[in-house]
This record gives sequence, C-alpha cells and structure tokens, in this order.
Amino acid sequence: MKKWKYLMVTSMATSALLLGACGADQKAGNSSSETSTGAESSDEQLQGKIAGDGSSTVSPIMEAIVEEYSATQPNVQVAVGVSGTGGGFEKFINGETDFSNASRPIKDEEAAKLKEKGVDYTEFEIAYDGISIVVNKDNDWIEDLTVKQLEEIWVDNGKKKKWSDINKDWPNEEIKFYSPGTDSGTYDYFVNDVLEEQQLDKSATLSEDDNVLVTGVEADKNAIGYFGFAYYEANKDKLKIVKIDGVEPTHDTIQSGDYTPLSRPLFVYANNKALEDPAMYNFMEYALNNAGEMAESVGYVKSPDDVYAEDKKKLEEFKK
Repeated sequence: MKKWKYLMVTSMATSALLLGACGADQKAGNSSSETSTGAESSDEQLQGKIAGDGSSTVSPIMEAIVEEYSATQPNVQVAVGVSGTGGGFEKFINGETDFSNASRPIKDEEAAKLKEKGVDYTEFEIAYDGISIVVNKDNDWIEDLTVKQLEEIWVDNGKKKKWSDINKDWPNEEIKFYSPGTDSGTYDYFVNDVLEEQQLDKSATLSEDDNVLVTGVEADKNAIGYFGFAYYEANKDKLKIVKIDGVEPTHDTIQSGDYTPLSRPLFVYANNKALEDPAMYNFMEYALNNAGEMAESVGYVKSPDDVYAEDKKKLEEFKK
C-alpha cells in the first residue's frame, strides 16, 4: 500500500473526488477474503455507484481510502464531495448520498430530520484529530496561548480587536481571523467546545476550503486561524503552530488526550439501506479495515483498535 502524503492543490469546497472506473448500475454479490494489508478484497468484481459528502477534515483520509479501493474494485465508482460536515448532512438527509463524513457527532436536529425521512444510519469512528491553532511565520510574540486567551481572541465583543487588547506587550495591530465556515464540523466543535457556545468574531474570514485559510494566515503577519491537524502538517513550512496551555498538537499528544480541549474523533455516517448493497458494504468494509493506516498516512491519529473492532461488528449486521 502506498505511503500517502496529502497535498491539496484545488478548492475542496467546490470539487468532488471521483475515483474508480465508471461501472454499470447493476450491482453484483461479493465473496471477501483477507488481504496482506488487512483489508477485505472481493474475489468477484463488483459493480456500482456510491456517493458521499461532508467534512473537509475527514476528506484526506477518505481520498486515500477511495484511491486505494479503486484498485481492488475498478468497477465500483465512488464519488465524494466536500461541502463541510453540515452541508454533507444536508445531502445525507435529502437522500443524495450513501455516507457522510463528519468532524463532529451528528446533531439532534439532524438526527430528527433523518428520522422524519425514515432514514436509519450507523455511526463509525475512523480516526482522531487535533484542531491546530496557527499564526503567520513572522509572528514573534505568540508561542503559547491559554484556553482563556483563545476565548478572548476569538469571541466577538462587538469591537475591532487588537493583539494589545489581549496582552499589552503584543503589537497594537488589528487581529485578522481565518475560520472554517459555518457548515464545517470544525467550526461547530470550536465554537461549542472551545468557546463554550459564545459567538465567533464577526470579522472572521470564513471558508469551507481549508486551503483558503492556510493562504490567508500565510499572507498576513497579524492573522490567526484554525483547522485540522493534517492541514497544518501539509503546510507547516508556511505556518507557525501555537501551543495551547503548553501543549503542542502532535501525534502523541492527540493520541494521549493531552492536547485538550482541541482533540476530537472523526466519523463516517452510513445509510443502513445503502449498506445492504454488496458494493457499498464492500467499500465500507475496506474503509474500516484501512482507516487507521490511512489516517496515520495523511497526518491524523488512528483510533484505538477496540474502536475499529466495534465498527466492524456494527457493519457485520448488514452482511448478506
């Protein structure tokens, strides 16, 4: 299996990943056997179309999975869009997708809408992430922030905010904010769990495309932003990472839980009806068998083995 280095070169918010040869709509049964990589591979070639959408944070993992899966099942076409966790759930609720990538748990109102539509679903945890706080490379006044300072910086107070408002020894320059968009699960997590449901500064530039945020912070000495750990890892030569309460986000601190409160699990939600289809089942089986390795390859942290074991147990309920 190839070692993935995730590089984003186009706008993920407006593009869709389309991998695998175009197959016929007819779908055949499968016969699975364990491969040397730990993935399930079908002796009989399947055919079908599978659609997913959702989190830009989860996207690097899913891109790697789909790329590798297309080599094992070239006649299964898997298309994955990136419209943010919230946008992905909207499509999932409307029946446009078979699975939805999410960087936060499903909200009660989203679950209620799925129930109204008669859509049953299963949640699978696939990895861990540490939301990374970044500033410009030329920022020489910030190395470490407390959670309280993070709140003071990001919470809207109705005024234009300067660095010197946070610390009198910092520059008397206006802070420029770069944040994931409101459809992003990263935005939801940051506002709800870090800012404790206080409103994000209204002057922030919002984008579902994390590359826009990287570019914005890279270009402005007074900028600060946040996004998934893999995006920092892919752009660490352009950005400066900020420690939170003395802890820098790394593979080890995210895995141990020391990087708190910015560590969080990542998910895939699958439509139960879709899982009854042999091609969809086979794809999810492959995804769960490879999620940990792929997460590590693109800069995230794999979940504990018992989490993947529980995921596979859930999936096996749909095996025919």
